[in-house]
Amino acid sequence: MTAVHEAREALGLRLRELRRDAELTARRLAQLSGWHESKVSRIEHGRQTPAEADLRAWCEHTGKGDQLADLVATLRHIETAYLEWRRILGTGIRRPQKARTRLEAETTSMRWYETTVFPGLLQTPAYAEGILRKVIAFYGIPDDLQDGVAARVERQHVLYRGRRRFNFVVAEPVLYTTVGDDEVMIGQLDRVLTVMALPSVAFGIIPATTVYEAPATNGFAIFDTRLVQVETISAELAVTQPREIALYEKMFTVLARQALYGNAARELIGHALEVRRRRATS
Repeated sequence: MTAVHEAREALGLRLRELRRDAELTARRLAQLSGWHESKVSRIEHGRQTPAEADLRAWCEHTGKGDQLADLVATLRHIETAYLEWRRILGTGIRRPQKARTRLEAETTSMRWYETTVFPGLLQTPAYAEGILRKVIAFYGIPDDLQDGVAARVERQHVLYRGRRRFNFVVAEPVLYTTVGDDEVMIGQLDRVLTVMALPSVAFGIIPATTVYEAPATNGFAIFDTRLVQVETISAELAVTQPREIALYEKMFTVLARQALYGNAARELIGHALEVRRRRATS
């Protein structure tokens, strides 16, 4: 819940600034609005999420009606940004895959960073099955594994359609994190080498010895300049506020600058393939 709490605290800080600029005490604002006097404090400290009616009253009594639309947009972002995995996966894997298909079809420029596994748009059926099987077991959700795998593979058609651009950046450990077994990983690494040849795709790898510059602890995907999706253990965050999206764009720029592309990336993948093939035949 940390992300939601932080967003609520940020909204409360903005509202406190409006109140102070209007030279109103918390008690006086509560009186004008017909609230219990503790309500203003709870909202300003992020302990209570205001209703839209509360924001209207706040702007009316502070003389900041021009701020209302932005405050309401911020509130709605807080209410929708945090979707627990149990809600998302409540009926299984297939439905969220279909929702992602629609989102990706509406996107012309995607930037995607991963720290542990290959992005879904690059996964072979066997690799996707290995991941989704673990997801189903971990969250204890309905088992629609084969439908989920089929839907994830279907998403990949977007790589070949329209005038889209995809920039994938992964940390080098992704090459060595074993999903399934070595045979699955050999197929997955070969798949990435093939996709790298597509004119719509840029694929970069951040070497394991790279100097730490970007505090990116989670993978994330940026859809044009309108949405960022961030996956945590308990939830999927949907970031839509322009100032937050700009922060993720800045982060991706740093990560992409550290990544190796083209032949240098192919050499890293080739080395990982050698390791896998030796182990598979030993």
